[in-house]
Amino acid sequence: DSSPVLVVSTALDARDSAQGRGRLHEMLDQRGAAAAVTDLAMRADTPRDVQDAVARAFARWSGGRPRPAYLEIPLDVLAEPAGDGWSARALPSRPAPDEGSIAAAAARLNAARRPVLIVGGGAADAAAEAVRVAEALRAPVLTTVAGKGIVPEDHPLSRGYRLLHPATVEFLRSADCVLAVGSELAETDFWNTHAVIERNLVRIDIDPASLARPHTAEIAVLADARAALAALAPRLAPRDSSWSPGGGAAATPDAGSAPLAEVLGVVRASLPAETVVVSDMTQIAYAGNELFPVARPRSWIHPVGFGTLGFGLPAAVGARIGVGDRPVAVLTGDYGIQYTINELGTAVEHQLPVIVLLWNNDRLGAIHEGMAQAGIEPNNVTLRNPDFPALARAYGARAERPASLAALTAAIEAALTVPGPTLIEMTPRMIGS
Repeated sequence: DSSPVLVVSTALDARDSAQGRGRLHEMLDQRGAAAAVTDLAMRADTPRDVQDAVARAFARWSGGRPRPAYLEIPLDVLAEPAGDGWSARALPSRPAPDEGSIAAAAARLNAARRPVLIVGGGAADAAAEAVRVAEALRAPVLTTVAGKGIVPEDHPLSRGYRLLHPATVEFLRSADCVLAVGSELAETDFWNTHAVIERNLVRIDIDPASLARPHTAEIAVLADARAALAALAPRLAPRDSSWSPGGGAAATPDAGSAPLAEVLGVVRASLPAETVVVSDMTQIAYAGNELFPVARPRSWIHPVGFGTLGFGLPAAVGARIGVGDRPVAVLTGDYGIQYTINELGTAVEHQLPVIVLLWNNDRLGAIHEGMAQAGIEPNNVTLRNPDFPALARAYGARAERPASLAALTAAIEAALTVPGPTLIEMTPRMIGS
């Protein structure tokens, strides 16, 4: 998910590590376990190693694709004097685009009659530049989930997140040039392992590996998205008109997601436009990926890459600390929240006004539907839930269970005015009430 997180962990003494002596918390290979889910896994054997490891992590984030790093410090190293040399180090700049690559990309786009722009999370710092390129090309803009809001979803050229639909894949194949910026274009962007763009693809990415897989780029530009789009925009010739066949149309709910769309519409109307919404792996958030419009980058945060249930609440706590006065809400499900509901206590302790919008349909809805559609009798997806408002109050949070969509509006508006977190339990019974 390209999250620049540095995890600092202790470990057993270096002289007594992984010897099988039954030490508390002993692991055979703690660093190896971390390496499986990080971009950089390091171990410090001396205080100087700690300095270098922290510098490596920040240099990696500054000069390339930001991804999580892990630093392991054995307990006996922690006991040593820190020593000298603890100062901030100069950070590298992100790579600037090659002049020849930009010229080739501009020529290819100027020659195209049916260009399309795909914007991913790697372009989050290039919102103005992305809009400028889209308007120069008069091209429809599709985003990944991570790219939502980089081009405001109320912009006339925006088509939002639609990559999971077969019609959109055909739409991309009908384009004579696809400019993809800051995205892996991965399976979890399309939810289709066979959605490969075989031709007419121009890619801009800071990660050289992403430029080479799984799609074949006609032109590959290794560069920071903002610098590349800023260099590209002045080279684009003005156009008289735009194009947009049906496959690129803006999102509309299907019959299955229409009730969720109704709830999402109330939530959107009740929250200020600048709200950061952190979502969990839950059915209402999957619908929100398409149907919840945002107009700013980093305003819809969803763990679509790794798909971790329980992501929403702790991520919202972190977001609320990091975004200043902007409101923060979390859209989570009745199962996902139970992975990390203890973080509600963290929000209470720090009096963080996080609005927890809990969708409770008393089931793992997407898995239940998937089983039914596959002809499998749904099983183990409707376990007993706790009384969520009572549980929230036990942590010291406010809690409401609105009985109607009108009451949901009132509950959200009230939660925006009080200190500390509020849990609002939403249920299918609200719809139509």
